[in-house]
Amino acid sequence: MRRPATPPGAHRRTRRAAGALASAALVLPLLGAARPADAAPRPVDGLQRAFAAAAAEYHVPQSVLLGVSYLQSRWDAHAGAPSVTGGYGPMHLTDVRAALAAVPRHGAGPGNPRGDSARKDRTTRPAAPAPHVRAPSNERLPARLKTLPRAAKLTGLAAEELRTDPAANIAGGAALLADAQRRLGRPLSADPADWYGAVARFSGADDTATAAAYANDVFGVLRAGERRTTDAGQRVALAAQPRLATRTAQLRGTGLRHVSAAGAECPSTVSCEWIPAPYEQFGDDDYGNHDIADRPASPDIDYLVVHDTEGGWEGVLASVQDPSFVSWNYSLRATDGHVAQHVKAKDVAWHSGNWYVNSKSIGLEHEGFLSAPDSWYTEAMYRSSARLVKYLADRYDIPLDRQHVLGHDNVPGPTAASISGMHTDPGPFWDWRHYFELLEAPFTATADGSGDLVTIRPDYAANRPVYTDCAAGRRACVAHGSSAVRLYADHDEKSALINDVGQGSGPTKGLNDTSSRASTGQQYAVADRWGDWTAIWYLGQKAWFENPAAQPTAVPAAGQVVTPRDGVASVALYGRAYPEASAYPAGVPVQPISALPYKLPRGQRYVVGGKAPGEYYYATTFATGSHRLVVGREQYYEIQYGHRVAFVKAADVKLLPSDSPAA
Repeated sequence: MRRPATPPGAHRRTRRAAGALASAALVLPLLGAARPADAAPRPVDGLQRAFAAAAAEYHVPQSVLLGVSYLQSRWDAHAGAPSVTGGYGPMHLTDVRAALAAVPRHGAGPGNPRGDSARKDRTTRPAAPAPHVRAPSNERLPARLKTLPRAAKLTGLAAEELRTDPAANIAGGAALLADAQRRLGRPLSADPADWYGAVARFSGADDTATAAAYANDVFGVLRAGERRTTDAGQRVALAAQPRLATRTAQLRGTGLRHVSAAGAECPSTVSCEWIPAPYEQFGDDDYGNHDIADRPASPDIDYLVVHDTEGGWEGVLASVQDPSFVSWNYSLRATDGHVAQHVKAKDVAWHSGNWYVNSKSIGLEHEGFLSAPDSWYTEAMYRSSARLVKYLADRYDIPLDRQHVLGHDNVPGPTAASISGMHTDPGPFWDWRHYFELLEAPFTATADGSGDLVTIRPDYAANRPVYTDCAAGRRACVAHGSSAVRLYADHDEKSALINDVGQGSGPTKGLNDTSSRASTGQQYAVADRWGDWTAIWYLGQKAWFENPAAQPTAVPAAGQVVTPRDGVASVALYGRAYPEASAYPAGVPVQPISALPYKLPRGQRYVVGGKAPGEYYYATTFATGSHRLVVGREQYYEIQYGHRVAFVKAADVKLLPSDSPAA
């Protein structure tokens, strides 16, 4: 029997009696609320009790509420800070207009996203002013971006309380689930299997494929069970229900539209649609916004590049369909993990700022804002992205490691002049450790003892280096879990930061300064140790990071390294692996092999990601008849040199196992 509606405010007293604490108000939209210093500590099971109370009050099975919340946020509250799409709290209740200010349009900046100076017409064209993507009026916002105001109406709670109090947020999510169940004409059943349709509607998706993929993920969590300690130290558990049914027939009553996946290259485990980027000619050899190719036959596909969009979903789709703009292969939506493909894998998208990497990679844009760095990425998007990346890696035989699954911030500048203009997304708040766990390629120790190599692997939630430049006046960012560890010139946090000579300015703790930053999953040769500190070879220097045995930030590894060949003091490094001049046929202009302002000195070692001949894909005209793949005899090794990868000529170095003795 359905209980009479709860009077507004009654549930507020219930939660407070259960011991939930209201958080402080937000000072700025993008700054997370902090618990007052004199507030009593929360009991470690307080969040679990909040789920139980909300489930009882709104007659939603507690397991369903826990499963939905896990897919939204992994039960984290993020101290009241919004997600990349303005979602708050454990239930990711969205209020995008409260969370997002104007943000730069994706791709705006001084760099050349195509990364090929052979296209003179495109590289010499004056840069357009950077337009902005703003949240549209409330009437034009899709329903998935304003679930928090709906929850406020259903619960009688103030929007601010739903944003900042985890218990209130959970109650709001329960109210939305119960409302979805009623709208489907279904009873508030105690059987989780009866809630498949409501979970699908809760996703905010407007099509059946996306809603089903989301609901399937939630029910997968329910069947497997989960247990973790949240970012606020709360212990939450969800018991496994391995025999739980998935009643997909309930989708027929949701009224969601059907979206065809025809034309899209995606696994069946994600919702996907084909929204093509235009291949259009504007005049004599001026065209956009990608190049036709025949990959993986010519060229091969060796890399997957993770980006964030720096814009909201609708604006991002409008941008990639603009023939005068840049392109990428896939976009992923934050609220529900929906995927749109824009450029076929066989063709070359303009996304990384390095033509060599562009011609050999697939670019994946994730809805998010590095310019709003206190925000966080949703679990639904992480999972959808991991399934897509795993599918692409299997299809194109791409190793699942950090020298082949790159962030945009790991792509090297192709020339010395381009280094300072390279992009820095997805930034230090992308959770690489969790992402690779979802890829079923976790970062584990691969050597005994201390090891001659290390894999960077901090505890994401506990690792919180200070970053600046999150607001005007070089303001410090709110404390936030991070995938990156900071590097110093000595084994002391008061020593100087490692300097990147290619940047042309001294190192800072700025969010976009990658000079002194090693990221989760990246591997480096050990240069020295001192107590709780480890030194690695990085940018031609000995770089120190804190690595205490009680809470290590790296694990021992083994692999192959390169060092200068005998008799050579140092060797040059490159941002692209181009062929030697003699490899170019008539009609294809020779591309310069431009050394970067870095060296690999004698006595230092750097981890190898792979070996390949120099390649250059010549594609500077709209008509494809003149396109050529030039392959040289000169071989290159890809190495992890700093935060970004680099290339070194194989003839300049010797390849060694990491445990070989020093010369």
